[in-house]
Amino acid sequence: MKMVKSLLLGSAAGLVAVAGAQAADLPVKAKPVQYVKICSLYGVGFYYIPGTDMCIKIGGWVRAEYGWGQNGNFAWGWANNNINNRFTNNSDFRARGYITADARNQTEYGTVRGYIALGVSENEHGGDVAASNNFSANRAFIQWAGFTFGRAQSFFDFYSNPATSYWGAFPGSDTGDGGWFLMGYTAQFGNGFSATIAAEAPRKTQIAIVGDFLTPGFVAGGTGFGAGGAQAGYGGFQAPDIVANLRVDQAWGSAQLSGALHQVNMSYYGNLTTDTTTGHADDKLGWALAAGIKLNAPMIGQGDYFQAMVTYTQGALRYAFQTTQPNWAFVSGQSMSFGVVSDAVVGGTLGGVAGVTDLELTSAWVVNAAYEHFWNPRWRTSVYGGWAQVNYGDTANNQLCWASGNGTIVAGLPVATAGCDMNWQTWWVGTRTQWNVTKDFYMGLDVMYSRLEGASLVNGVATSAVTPSGLGVSTPTLIDSNQDNFSVRFRVHRDFYP
Repeated sequence: MKMVKSLLLGSAAGLVAVAGAQAADLPVKAKPVQYVKICSLYGVGFYYIPGTDMCIKIGGWVRAEYGWGQNGNFAWGWANNNINNRFTNNSDFRARGYITADARNQTEYGTVRGYIALGVSENEHGGDVAASNNFSANRAFIQWAGFTFGRAQSFFDFYSNPATSYWGAFPGSDTGDGGWFLMGYTAQFGNGFSATIAAEAPRKTQIAIVGDFLTPGFVAGGTGFGAGGAQAGYGGFQAPDIVANLRVDQAWGSAQLSGALHQVNMSYYGNLTTDTTTGHADDKLGWALAAGIKLNAPMIGQGDYFQAMVTYTQGALRYAFQTTQPNWAFVSGQSMSFGVVSDAVVGGTLGGVAGVTDLELTSAWVVNAAYEHFWNPRWRTSVYGGWAQVNYGDTANNQLCWASGNGTIVAGLPVATAGCDMNWQTWWVGTRTQWNVTKDFYMGLDVMYSRLEGASLVNGVATSAVTPSGLGVSTPTLIDSNQDNFSVRFRVHRDFYP
């Protein structure tokens, strides 16, 4: 009996061993691994980077445009050869595309965020298309515990040009397209109220340095009337601009008060960096103030809103003319309307001649307003317009008129000839209609009318001292007339998910 029991137990053990060996040879279903895990902490489109607590969102957009009526548009300035003749490129193609990355994770002091936008931005005005390709990076910043460091949008800004128009070149403070370098802190007070203080890259136009008072014109190396280019006449980067705002965002809309302080520091009266013997004027403090408002209007249409901003500045005109060339002009044949954009005017000397003056700060007003109406979720139309005015004091006006050959010297100082007036203004109005084919793909058309009421010279005659550089024509006759321009821009735009 014992022998039979032992035999049965041995057989059972053998069967178990064989079954175990066979089971070991069978494929085993692996435990599922989630390589990409959705991150819901920061909104749609974020996911965890595997092996970390950091969430990232990858996005981007691409855009193609065609514009007509570029020539004569007051915003393009002399540097772009605004001449209405057979050589003029009155049309242009533009293409832009950006890839964005937004990475965030938590620290004991709150969320730390890194954001970057990289792409290409190209324009074709009838020349070599390949030569127009430009790498572009308009965002690269870090945000943490209320601080913002890097290339973002200026805290002075409020009114958004791109929100209601395809033209980003008319007067305004908006740095949203190209971005701006800054370091700032934003304090949140609750109920939608906040305040920001920041150090930002200086916003400069140019300093017009009038030359030797014995000979009309500007200093060698050229500032004034387009010859010097952006920031001509300025010294080096000595101090950042100080920018502050007070803002409220609530269900009815938003509002903001902005202010900026800007150092106006010239190079030398001779504007020659290797010649410091001519001396320089003392620095002055330029400044800018702005007030903006945005009002939601759901009672008219779902999504409707009105936005507006008023800016006043002395000695810091780029807070009013962010995207401008140093000067604005329209040239048609031998007639010309122009306006000088300069933070300051100063009388100089090239040979120790008496009559050197201090910096005379320029003042400017800019008003922008727009309304956007949603006909339905897919169709929207905006109407926008604005006005800008640049004013030179008596001393600065005398110097600019003298430099243009429209003045005389009295007691060693310039005096403008009667009728010479360098103050000028411009205004514009337009409308844009957009069809959102889907939530992330749209097409639209923008039509704008602009008018430049430029500076006046005596008898409408200019000397060679004020001939805009690079025009490629003989000295134009400056007539006391106003110039008009119509512009049209067609756009196709596609956002990437998310």
